[in-house]
Amino acid sequence: MINNSFAEIAYIDMNYLLNKSEVGKSLNTYIDEMRNKKQIELKEIEDKLIKKEKLLISQQNILNKDEFEKKLNILSVEVNEYRSDKNSFKEELNNIKIKNSKKILQILNPIITKYVEENSISLVLPKKNIIVGKKNLEITDKIIKLLNEKVKTLNF
Repeated sequence: MINNSFAEIAYIDMNYLLNKSEVGKSLNTYIDEMRNKKQIELKEIEDKLIKKEKLLISQQNILNKDEFEKKLNILSVEVNEYRSDKNSFKEELNNIKIKNSKKILQILNPIITKYVEENSISLVLPKKNIIVGKKNLEITDKIIKLLNEKVKTLNF
C-alpha cells in the first residue's frame, strides 16, 4: 500500500514488466530459440549462396556470355528468395511478439485493476511518460509479483 498524500497516483514500467515477469521471460526465451534456430538455417543458405557466387565468378571467363548471364540470373533469384525468407521470418517473429504481448496485457489488466482498487489509486501512468517521480509511487515490482503468482508461461 502506498502511504502518502499523493497515493491516488502511481506509475508502472510496462516494458520492464513485459520483459522481467516470468511469462515475459518465457516469451522472450521462446522467440530467442526460434531466432537462433532460424539463424542457423539462414547461415547455411547464405554459405551455399556465397559458394555458388564464387564458383560462378571463377567460371566467368570460361562460360560464354549467355550461359554466364543465365547462371547469374538464377543466382540472383536465389539471393532474392533468401532475403525475402529472412525478412518474412523477422516479420513473423515480430507478429508473435505482438500477439503474445497482447495476451499478457489481457491477463495483466485485471491484475492492475484489482491492485488499483485495493490500494485506492485513481490514476496509473506509464513510466515512460514520467519525467520525475518519487520511487514509492512506482508499482511495477508489485504488479510483477502478482502477475508471476497468476501465470508463469503461455502456450506460444
